[in-house]
Amino acid sequence: MKPARTLIVSAVFLAIAAGVAVWLYPRLPAQVPVHWNPHGRIDRYGPRGWVAAMPALLIAGIAVLTVLLPAISPRRFEIAPFARVYGLLMLVIQGMFLVIGLSVLLVGAGYPLPVPAIAMLAIGALFMVLGNYMGKLRKNFFVGIRTPWTLSSDAVWERTHRMGGWLFMLGGLVAVVATLAGAPWWIALSALIAAALLPVAYSFWIYRTHGCD
Repeated sequence: MKPARTLIVSAVFLAIAAGVAVWLYPRLPAQVPVHWNPHGRIDRYGPRGWVAAMPALLIAGIAVLTVLLPAISPRRFEIAPFARVYGLLMLVIQGMFLVIGLSVLLVGAGYPLPVPAIAMLAIGALFMVLGNYMGKLRKNFFVGIRTPWTLSSDAVWERTHRMGGWLFMLGGLVAVVATLAGAPWWIALSALIAAALLPVAYSFWIYRTHGCD
């Protein structure tokens, strides 16, 4: 996706977040629920103003990073070779924060939504999208599986991201299916943690066993 189109979509996300916040603000209590424990019970609250503004602030912050990171990338680690994928992934991250943030605001305004389930579904979907495009990422300091071993070797980077792509897609799929099926929360969480950590160990193993440098 071209940078201009990426910013247009970000602006739409930002307008939605701001519009919903303004609409719901009069109905929000002084302290809005912002966190739920593993049993689905609210265990943390936040000030109404900050909670209402947070989705828009997160989207705006990621939009700024979308523009800033390519501009500050060092030589040989440029984002330009995969700019389309980079822009798409940054939009998906913004979309995840938009969905979770708006669900929190809706609950605060009195709508009975299962925020923990919505958040897990959004994160699982994010993992699946990341996994689908991970193999197209090229070595850089900001996006992807950045370990000392992937950053030191193009071969390790490529092999790790091919494997990581499958693991992210699988972990995200397990999280989504487990959540929709009403399985215990730790199954979805374990799948996501495994998908995130196994590629790190794999990058070290590839580096050491294949002598990549």
